[in-house]
Amino acid sequence: MTRDEARARDAADPLRGLRDRFALPEGTIYLDGNSLGALPKTTPARLTQVIEEQWGRDLIAGWNAHGWIDAAARVGARIAPLVGARPREVLVADSTSVNLFKLLAAACTARPDRATILSEPGNFPTDLYMAQGVAGMMVGRRVKTVAFDSLVQAIDDDVAVVLLTHVHYKSGAKRDMAAITAAAHAEGALMLWDLSHSAGAVAVDLNRCGVDLAVGCGYKYLNGGPGAPAFLYVAQALQEVLHSPLSGWMGHAAPFDFGDDYAPAPGIARFQCGTPPILGIAALEEGVAQMEGVDMPALFAKGQALCDLYIALVEERCDGFALASPRDAAWRGSHVSFAHPHAYAICQALIARRVIGDFRAPDVLRMGFAPLYTGFEDVWCAVDMLAAVMEARAWDDPAYRVRAAVT
Repeated sequence: MTRDEARARDAADPLRGLRDRFALPEGTIYLDGNSLGALPKTTPARLTQVIEEQWGRDLIAGWNAHGWIDAAARVGARIAPLVGARPREVLVADSTSVNLFKLLAAACTARPDRATILSEPGNFPTDLYMAQGVAGMMVGRRVKTVAFDSLVQAIDDDVAVVLLTHVHYKSGAKRDMAAITAAAHAEGALMLWDLSHSAGAVAVDLNRCGVDLAVGCGYKYLNGGPGAPAFLYVAQALQEVLHSPLSGWMGHAAPFDFGDDYAPAPGIARFQCGTPPILGIAALEEGVAQMEGVDMPALFAKGQALCDLYIALVEERCDGFALASPRDAAWRGSHVSFAHPHAYAICQALIARRVIGDFRAPDVLRMGFAPLYTGFEDVWCAVDMLAAVMEARAWDDPAYRVRAAVT
């Protein structure tokens, strides 16, 4: 594909106008929306309104007057269609890590005669760290990791919960949610999916797949801003069975009765803990709103077309890179990874030239394609710059080898 052909494909794209909803710096090609989504143009005005008109004018009355107290459930209900859930099965709360802890502990408690939390090596670190933390606090529990190709066979009657990421953060490999969930259930285990690199990027249908539990990130494809609140999902049938280990005030059945003893709220509300972060939830709500009314199958298909084009162009124009993501779009999320011995320095050279992707240790150059605002010409220009960096060995500069705190 030539640059003119890429530009023509953008011009014919019925979703092209969605790009105008985002504040993208002129001259920058942003391919890291899988790590931090772009800023919706409506977000600054929404936050100004919440700060000045609601908090500034109405002060504490905002909890009732502006529905702050219901914000976690309201925005959760707006996320629910993106992940194939019922409105009262999704709640905005805390961070992904904290939600993992809550749901892992609840799942283990619900399976008292089973010792194992099963996952795969190389899962996103916080998933494994939280699993290790839960196991360390609960007598007789352990974390077991098994290579993904053998994981289903490792599910047995000692497994309390299986923890996997739907789209792998590094490779972009997409797991068979329905089949793995069914395998867990066949052995009496609960299934917990991390949707952080899925929600808003690929089709997810938690209800159809019979999923028990899930968590997800608010600041990637949902464009909620840095450190945005996360979300959790608990299947309706389990909501009265499971209990959060973090029995906070907002998860109480009657928080404003101010009783000394904890009684869990009905439904998913019991998985709230502390006071909801209203400014963060307001920003997340604006991010989620960008997807409402959009043809989601078409959006997901565009994301895969962008990925396919990137793979084809890199393999055509850039030597020395090994594809580290699935080639088949059916088994891939909306980001693509290539391995290269000098991936970190190459990434820094690209960033210096305003092509923004990211690096994942030890040797992966990762590019994300958020179809709401990424275009085909963006992909073409990014690979053109990558080819120029490689041809001139521009990456071979000591300054590009110095590791920053965030990679």
